[in-house]
Amino acid sequence: MKVAIVSGSVYGTAEEVARHAERQLKAAGLEAWYKANMSLDELLAFAPDALLTVTATTGMGELPDNLLPLYSELRDRLPAWNGKPAAVLALGDSSYDSFCGGGELMRELYAELGLHEVVEMLRLDSSETVTPETDAEPWLQAFAAALKA
Repeated sequence: MKVAIVSGSVYGTAEEVARHAERQLKAAGLEAWYKANMSLDELLAFAPDALLTVTATTGMGELPDNLLPLYSELRDRLPAWNGKPAAVLALGDSSYDSFCGGGELMRELYAELGLHEVVEMLRLDSSETVTPETDAEPWLQAFAAALKA
């Protein structure tokens, strides 16, 4: 199963978590691929069987600037991904009202695209974790298991 991993990062943490996720999913026997700032054409060329988004939240609950072009292209072109498995790993700070708002935007887009959320979105709180890569591991294992089921 081919899993594409996309990320939206402000300070680089989401990119680190996405790279870690790629390693974890490969170790689980999946064909995972991550590229920072990928375009929709690159994503479509990979022809993923499943999608994973790792994103931070910025501003008033918005997606980071480096994920906005792909997000907009997906909304404009609506690839035929109905029924494909997907999941969102969101990074945020619970001291903000818009905690993990970027992740919520991606979940809404997944729903518009007809993607099937196979594990509930993971919300990692920067005020509670100093090792988001490690904290995400059990959730990533559950995601890999759901894809293999």
